[in-house]
Amino acid sequence: MPGSPSIMPSAVGSRSLPRAHPRPGVETRKALCASCDIACSVVTEVQKGRVTRVRSSDNPLFKDNICVKGITAPKNFANPERVLYPQRRVGERGSGQWQRVSWEEAMADIGARLKTIIAQHGPEAWAVSTSQWNTGTDHGLGRRIMNHIGSPNWISGVALCAGNTAAVNRLTYGWFPWPDYDNTHCIVLFGHNPGRNSWVPIYNQIQRVKARGGKLIVLDPRKSECAAMADLWLPLKVGTDTAMMMGWLKVILDERLYDEDFVARWTIGFEDLRRRVDEFPLSRVAQITGVSAELIAKAARLYASQGPSVIPWTPITDQQRNSTSGIRLHSILRAVCGYLDVPGGEALMGFHPDIVPESAVEMHEVLPEAQKAKQLGADQHPVFTYRGQAALREPLRRVWGHEYANQATGCYMANPSAVFRAMAGQGPYPVKALFSIGNNTLLGFANMPLILKALLNQELIVVQEHVMTPTAQLADYVLPGDSWLERPWMFDGYGWLSLYKPSQKSMEPPGECKSTFEFWKLVAGALDRPELVPWPTLEAFYDWRLKGLGVAFETFASVYEVHADKLEFRKYEKTGFATPSGKVELRSSILESLGFDPLPYWREDPPPDPEYPLMMFTGVREAEYFQTGGRHVPELRARKPEPQLFISPATARAQELQEGQWVVVETRTGRVDIQVSIRDTMPDNLVRIPHGWWKPETAQGLGTLSGALQYADAQLCGDEGDYLDHEQGIPHLKGLPCRIVKKPEALA
Repeated sequence: MPGSPSIMPSAVGSRSLPRAHPRPGVETRKALCASCDIACSVVTEVQKGRVTRVRSSDNPLFKDNICVKGITAPKNFANPERVLYPQRRVGERGSGQWQRVSWEEAMADIGARLKTIIAQHGPEAWAVSTSQWNTGTDHGLGRRIMNHIGSPNWISGVALCAGNTAAVNRLTYGWFPWPDYDNTHCIVLFGHNPGRNSWVPIYNQIQRVKARGGKLIVLDPRKSECAAMADLWLPLKVGTDTAMMMGWLKVILDERLYDEDFVARWTIGFEDLRRRVDEFPLSRVAQITGVSAELIAKAARLYASQGPSVIPWTPITDQQRNSTSGIRLHSILRAVCGYLDVPGGEALMGFHPDIVPESAVEMHEVLPEAQKAKQLGADQHPVFTYRGQAALREPLRRVWGHEYANQATGCYMANPSAVFRAMAGQGPYPVKALFSIGNNTLLGFANMPLILKALLNQELIVVQEHVMTPTAQLADYVLPGDSWLERPWMFDGYGWLSLYKPSQKSMEPPGECKSTFEFWKLVAGALDRPELVPWPTLEAFYDWRLKGLGVAFETFASVYEVHADKLEFRKYEKTGFATPSGKVELRSSILESLGFDPLPYWREDPPPDPEYPLMMFTGVREAEYFQTGGRHVPELRARKPEPQLFISPATARAQELQEGQWVVVETRTGRVDIQVSIRDTMPDNLVRIPHGWWKPETAQGLGTLSGALQYADAQLCGDEGDYLDHEQGIPHLKGLPCRIVKKPEALA
């Protein structure tokens, strides 16, 4: 999920620079790359109406923020396997039999079938699953339509990646903060590993911070690339982030390294927190994490005394069985050390006062409370659902001017596992229609066997995509989506930032590919609600959102690289924090009202499973790919042709494995085939499984689903019991018991 480039007050209102002199016959356009969710500013070069090259931005603010995924985008979207026309399934689900139809024909049938499902089962029987993969955003229009129709069952991969982090952060101080890399003195990475081809802007910021003498602390079981260049590397046991932070707080509180004035004036629950932290002497934390007490204390002192320091969002802590407590502890460390909304710390940006945010476009206020109450999973795992976020409505309005702030698009979601169970016929009511928008839903969540059962039990599946993903292969309709080269875009950091970056359209989409704006406009019409998307074009929609600035989108995009209202720090001194108490809630009144422990806590690991003696972590993006995408791009596959299991030399010897050998990794949920890669950067008895593997070149349809049933890591991850976070209901992906089974030589 999001890792937007650092843009702080020095960049406010940054205007476009003169373009480098183009080559004859080459036109340049300013664009935002959406080959992942970072939204790097780039320049496209266009010849004869087609993008032939994507290169780094001319603006020094964004120079070198580009990776191999962006560079190969022109070939990616010109791939001969790209879906260019609407396809309707004509055989059994998963049979691979399709018929080309017109958009008009497709939408008429989709609308009629969806209206029938809603009439029979209620609007909550319609679920939508989305992501930022090459869609950038759906502009808030998907939620807008669902809210008016009456369905609360919107889900996304951000439930496992930043969206849940945003929702949990808000329990502490009412917003999801963004690091001021330009002025920070210390960066702490919990398992996060930005590199030259992954989270590139963050990697470049780390280099700049280190170049001016700033410090880098990395906590990671592996000796990752970032760990290798860190000032301090803490090789903690996988999945023990929460216990580690308890240890840090023990040092910081005992040694009075916290900001006593800020804590006294702006927090509640400090003494309760102190008593909880006292349960974690460093001897206990060292035993849990496997890191020496001396190193734990050294890192805590560096973070607290070197500041202002930042703890950027990480896709690691938000995928653990102690995730809610871990994310809360990130937020508490920021707060007690006085690093909230200060230069060099973590900014609480709020909304831009003159631009309509996507949160307002979504119109959550129109969804009846009775329908909100039906949101799947909200009864047991409420944190990022309407129920979990309800107590923030008045504080959000008081501080930020809107009752609903859908940050990282993850603050009013249904629980994905609960939705899939309802789709499979195991819920409190049936879900019979799923729209999957650029999401590859089958591979995007935990417990893939359940998701497959759920998909096969649907009456209507609609997918908008670029290629025939495994999810698309199970659909009733596959509709062709455009790419970020083929549309304009106005990026606001997924509701996280108050900064807006425009992207110009570089070329016309091929075939009959349409944007998500056009898709949702057609859906509104098919449901007899055309007034929900009244704007004739995406540009007109952006003109409406920019009306408060008094500028049209075309001018806005040509003039600005990035635009923000004047950014101020310590805004809480005027408004308080957007929490029920108006203060930083170290003891969460919201969690307490929901029936959970109001303080962070540590759940011990379940007893070892002798049948599964190794531990694995999964959910790991490979630098060449974003989530489940990109495997169809030859240049990327040449760099990373197969899914690889990373293990240490000692583990390889103990398992009698060789480099390049094909094996099976099994958990109690499922199994995958994978190739061995022996790495001395891996700790013993821990294996790494990459995320999102399938092989587009292999046979489509049920039986193989282009290799998804053989390679996808989602088959290994359960979504219930001891390996589930209680408050969010998200699965533990960092430390699951597994075993390695050798494949017979003939099958290897």
